[in-house]
Amino acid sequence: MDQSHRDQPKPSLGRRLFTPPLLAVIHRLIVAAQQNRASQFAVLGAPGGRVVFLGDSITEGGLWDEWLPNVDVLNRGIGGERSADVLRRLDTAVNEPKAVFLLIGTNDVMALKPLDEIAWNVAAILAGIEQRAPGTPVVVQSVMPRGAAYREEMRALNRRYADLVAHQPEHVRYVDLWPALATADGVLNPEFTRDRLHLNGLGYRAWVEVLEPLIAPFAAPQHAVDGPPS
Repeated sequence: MDQSHRDQPKPSLGRRLFTPPLLAVIHRLIVAAQQNRASQFAVLGAPGGRVVFLGDSITEGGLWDEWLPNVDVLNRGIGGERSADVLRRLDTAVNEPKAVFLLIGTNDVMALKPLDEIAWNVAAILAGIEQRAPGTPVVVQSVMPRGAAYREEMRALNRRYADLVAHQPEHVRYVDLWPALATADGVLNPEFTRDRLHLNGLGYRAWVEVLEPLIAPFAAPQHAVDGPPS
């Protein structure tokens, strides 16, 4: 990757002090649900021929069969996961997919992970997908905006993602979600969220509108329906 984006915005003192104990509490609350969902993926495997949505709770929460009724989506989102977690479970997500839409990184940033480490993990995820399914179209989505406290780190991470994808084969592309989801101040539009992280219905609709032209090539063909005889 290009070494020009080595900026690592420094989290606030408050975040550095309070994030570790907060994460410990969150982990205790969600670890069982994470393990249960991952174990289902392990038992089910990854059906082939699907468009895989791979990521954390923002991916998991999407009602993809309803948002994208003409697309055979495989939802492989697990709430609370970080990039290293996704990397470890590629075998239960990637099996001759039509395409992979990857959204990961916001929980890494919350956990104060170095941005270069996150980008390295995403590069390894891309390599793992290519190893398992060579030539598969992959869309690396920017991490979404959050509150102002995370703004500069998110922007810096997205610069790394864009740089990473610029050095990938043509079937890997980057899409910036910020024009659709961020305010002029670079925070998640309050109309799209209740907690400055997860999306509500309006937020998912705005996201889907960005994805629709990218996912259209993988949709099932629409057959004309004959009208009643005249």
